[in-house]
Amino acid sequence: MKILLKVLKWIGLIIGSILMLIIFAGLIFRLFDTKPPAPGELVEVGDFKLHIHAEGAKSNKPTLVLEGGLGVPSDHYHWLSEGLKDSMRVVRYDRAGIVYSEASQTPRDAETVVRELHSLLEKAGESPPYILAGHSMGGLFIRVFAQLYPDEVAGLVFLDSSHPDFRERLNLPPPPSTEGLLTTLAVVADLGVLTLFDHLFGPLLAAEGLPQDVNDRALGYTYNGKYLRAVLREDQVSASVFERAKSAKDFGTMPIQVFVAHERQVQAYHRYGIDPDWATAETMKMQQELADLSTAGKLLTINGNHNSIYTKKENAAIICQEILHLLEEVQSRP
Repeated sequence: MKILLKVLKWIGLIIGSILMLIIFAGLIFRLFDTKPPAPGELVEVGDFKLHIHAEGAKSNKPTLVLEGGLGVPSDHYHWLSEGLKDSMRVVRYDRAGIVYSEASQTPRDAETVVRELHSLLEKAGESPPYILAGHSMGGLFIRVFAQLYPDEVAGLVFLDSSHPDFRERLNLPPPPSTEGLLTTLAVVADLGVLTLFDHLFGPLLAAEGLPQDVNDRALGYTYNGKYLRAVLREDQVSASVFERAKSAKDFGTMPIQVFVAHERQVQAYHRYGIDPDWATAETMKMQQELADLSTAGKLLTINGNHNSIYTKKENAAIICQEILHLLEEVQSRP
């Protein structure tokens, strides 16, 4: 028994020493490492700054404004900006605390987020009309923006957007809490360990299909825990964002495009005991309902998953072409 206790003690000491060595290496690495610079600029909104990345010449055409999904960096919408910036003004930005943007103490409810974006656009010198494009949870935010500022929005584009009722309609269980995981990862990031891991094994937050130089910037996302804490804050109030978006539901004749990812999470449906065919059909019904928010809605399917529909160049090219058609439609209206 004494021998076993000694063995366990030595194992504990070895594991503890390894952990201390990793933490020490992370802190040293962070001390001498530098974050990649933000591709855009930081603009003061209240008592913090938001990152905005605008490309394309200003003109009398509507400006496309991209609203990301939960925790999705503006960098990930690279190909959409590349494909459109020669034809129109394209604006990407990061919500408070997300990657390049500074953290804030403001609530993360839908109306606060939307008003911060509106203020950012004004202070950055951008002018309406806007065509708003929202991916995933970003689709909920653009609905609220269009409701709060109807005279400034000329069209809506939903990129595999969340539907306010999707959990109830698909009989999904309540989402597991991410607080413990994200809080722990944030502390690990503060210690420099995630950055060390990223440099050794490649960026955790790189995206499929993006250019190497864009993915290389992901090495700076986990430089500290700011980004992960911002994701946690957004996730904690996501239910209220879904609820708020339900009331933004009638957009008259505003042109709307809805892009749906063809590849669904079949394994997840099986895990929850849900028939994948039924779930896929119900998802398509909900996406059609997004198109039906206007009498000028259009539904299109893209051969990709929730993220690759815009991170892969060939998929983004299809979306860009359709957005240019929407731009023509907007401009042809009296």
